[in-house]
Parts: sequence; C-alpha cells; structure tokens
Amino acid sequence: MDNEELKKLPIGFMDSGLGGISVLREAVRIMPAEDFIYFGDSLNAPYGTKEQTVIRALTFSVVENLLKQGIKGLAVACNTATSAAVRLLREMYPELPIVGIEPAVKPAVDRSQGGRILVMATPMTIAQEKYHALLNRYKDQAEIVSVPCEGLMEFVEQGKMEGEELNAYFREHLLPYLTEDTETIVLGCTHYPFLKSQLKKFLNHRTIELIDGSLGTSMELKRRLKVKGLLREDDRTGNVVIQNSSGKQDMIDRSYELLRLPVEDNS
Repeated sequence: MDNEELKKLPIGFMDSGLGGISVLREAVRIMPAEDFIYFGDSLNAPYGTKEQTVIRALTFSVVENLLKQGIKGLAVACNTATSAAVRLLREMYPELPIVGIEPAVKPAVDRSQGGRILVMATPMTIAQEKYHALLNRYKDQAEIVSVPCEGLMEFVEQGKMEGEELNAYFREHLLPYLTEDTETIVLGCTHYPFLKSQLKKFLNHRTIELIDGSLGTSMELKRRLKVKGLLREDDRTGNVVIQNSSGKQDMIDRSYELLRLPVEDNS
C-alpha cells in the first residue's frame, strides 16, 4: 500500500473504556479531516486494578483488532495501558506511528509557582516503574504527591459525572491530600477530564489549576503522522466510528455523547 492509500486509512484509538474519548476529542479538533476508529474495552474495564501481564494481553488484543480493520496510526489513550504496553507495541510495529499518554507532570512543573502538585491516577498507574521514572525526573523541581483513585473511572463509565456521590468520593479520596499550598491537580487518567466540572465545584473556588495530557498527546500524534507523510490534506470532515467490547448500545451512545461535549482549554 503506497502513502496515498495509507493516508486514507483511519487513525486508531484504544482505551480500557470511555476515558480515551477525552483525547479523541482533541485529536478530532486539531485533525478535522481525519477518520478515526475508537475502541473502548469496557467489558474488561478497569485496567488500573489488573496485573501487568493481563493489561498487556488485553491491550495487544485490542490493537490487533484495530490493525485488522486497517489503521495508519495508533493512540493508546490509557495511562495504564501506556505504562504496561506501549514500549512493546513500538517494538512489534516499528512502522506504525504510536503515541501513548502519561500524567501531565511536565506541564504542571513548567507552570509551577512553587506550590504542591497532586497527581490523581489509578493505583496501577502509580505502581508502574514508568510512572516513578516520570516523577523522578521532576522531584527536585516541585513537590509532587500521588493520589490513588481506585474506582473513580467507573463514574464516567456509568455516566455519573456530577452529583453528591462524586462529591463523597472526592471528600474521601482527594480531600486528605489538599493543603493550603496545593496549586495544581494533574488528572492522570483519561477518564478524569470528564469530571472536571464537578471537581471544580468541589474545590469551591480554590485557585487550583486542573491539567490533563489530552492536547499534548493529540499534538504528538499529529506530529508523528506528519513526519511519515500520512496526514490528510484534503478539504473534508472526517468520520468517527466508536466500538465497544461490552456490546451494549448504551455504551456506544454514551461514547458519542462524551465526544460531543465541548473541549476545555488545556493549552
């Protein structure tokens, strides 16, 4: 297949569920002419509480499915899957432009005014060696504290993105980490940006910045496709196909609803 034919293939996205749509929204916004296939593995969600060998096997299975459908690039829009599998995927498919996602610690440190940075993430992401290497790169530049958020992604999977139940979760899991000098919260799971609105209400006008890595990941994906000469340049509006391993139509419907939500400024 020559480059002109490859250009017409969609870009593949995968996540353990619906969270990666927060990254997909940014990709659609900055690459409007492209087609996308998004696969959410909600049947096996959450990945963040599973063993690394299981996460790798699930990730490989989803990626093989996308490759069979025909894709020209891949975004692993899941922090846990990125930590467990992206390096191996790049070895397995060296010609395929692949991006992963990691908690947006670098931009948080870059913007830091000397305050405390909290990183909300799944327990498995926090346990990964890749995550610890990331924190170690910036440990001398800022105080960075990890906040394990087991069960938080399920709120998004179930369509519960506001309300008292979510506030109760924040009181139990986040409030103990909040201090007077907390200046930034990094949303270290792709599900969490969908909870920004309720989280801002919970923080009740505290001057704490919320940062996620959706835009940065999408820009890196665009850069890698451009280097390979695979970006579409025709004047068209691309198409998005969403698939989900659960086989439930309501998960597909919820996915499209999340995709249509306005993108917040993450620049």
